[in-house]
Order: sequence, then C-alpha cells, then structure tokens
Amino acid sequence: MLTLDHLAVVAPTLAEGIAHVRESLELDIPEGGRHREMGTRNHLLRLGEALFLEVIAVDPKAPHPGRPRWFGLDDAGGVRADWEAGRRLRAFVARTDDLDGAVAQRPGLFGRPARMTRGALAWRFGVRDDGALPLDGLAPCLMAWGPEGNPARAMPNLGARLLAFRLDHPDPEAAAALYREIGLIDSPEIREGPVFRYTAEIETPSGPRTLA
Repeated sequence: MLTLDHLAVVAPTLAEGIAHVRESLELDIPEGGRHREMGTRNHLLRLGEALFLEVIAVDPKAPHPGRPRWFGLDDAGGVRADWEAGRRLRAFVARTDDLDGAVAQRPGLFGRPARMTRGALAWRFGVRDDGALPLDGLAPCLMAWGPEGNPARAMPNLGARLLAFRLDHPDPEAAAALYREIGLIDSPEIREGPVFRYTAEIETPSGPRTLA
C-alpha cells in the first residue's frame, strides 16, 4: 500500500520556489534543510498531520553528489522549461512500509532504495539511476520513513491544509489504471486535460488558494 506523503515543487532555484509559494499561498514556507547525499536543499510547509509541501532545488553551495540528483534536478534545462510552462508543482511522494517490495514490483520505474538524511532525520528513498522522476512525474517517488515517521507534526503550523490534489492528463483512464496497479491510496483527483500537470487547492489563513 502506498500513501500520499508529500507534494513537491521542483524549482530552478530555491529562491524562485519560495517566491512561487508566497505568491500562490500568501505564506512564507519555512526552511527545511540540506540533503548531503543529493546536493539539494528544501523548504517545507505542513499541510496536515502527516502531509506537507516541499520546495526543492539544487544547493549551489554543496558539492555535486557524484551521482544524478533526485527529482530530475540535474536536467536544469528541463526544470526551467517546466517552470516557465507553469508546471511547478511537479511531483508527489508516496510512503510505504515495504519500500523494497514496492520497488521490486516495478523494476526500473522507482529506482533503487537509498539512505537519505536531513540533519538528524533519516529515511530511505527510491532513486532512479538517471535521477529522473518516475514516468516523468506521473508515478510517485517512493520512500519509507524511519521510526520517527512523517515529520509534518513537528513542522510549524501556519494554518495551511490540503483541500484537493488534482491531476490533469490527456489519458485519465491510463493514469487511474497506473495508480490502481501500484496500490496508491489518496491518489490525485484525475481530470482530462491537454497537458499533464498537478494542482493543489490549499486552505490558508487568507482563504483557499491554488498551487500549480
């Protein structure tokens, strides 16, 4: 079973990602930390008891990790093109209690489990050898938290709450079939649309806002 864990804004730079969230939600997303294993950095916004939003980008102060970075971040041109096209909420992550088993069900799709850290927090994450998003982001990235579990409860509560997570896709039936096949619960609400993209409706202190 795969459960929605967090949403990800994949940004060309962290500053652009923070500004996009501020413009969309009228909230300043708090700092998360650095991922030494991937040479990336993030900011995090709590969206529920076990759900959050991540803004992630390459950390320009970190050395290259010696392997492709996750979330397709080494493809700077592709990240920039998606950003300019308005595809900024680019990915989502699902958690599982059996990461090895989930990855083995679809060899090559979800990558290989690797240990990741951010400060004292540790988890395992499926990373493809090329660093790309699974099925260009249609499939979730997979992860398994350590004993501490999802860290959203420890994040500042700024009054943001996920109301709806939606996927626009030219072939909604194929997308729905994929999510059934991999055992995803809390899957996005799927709508037919000309361009594959995610949107999230989020309750904020200023009222409902849309993040794309």
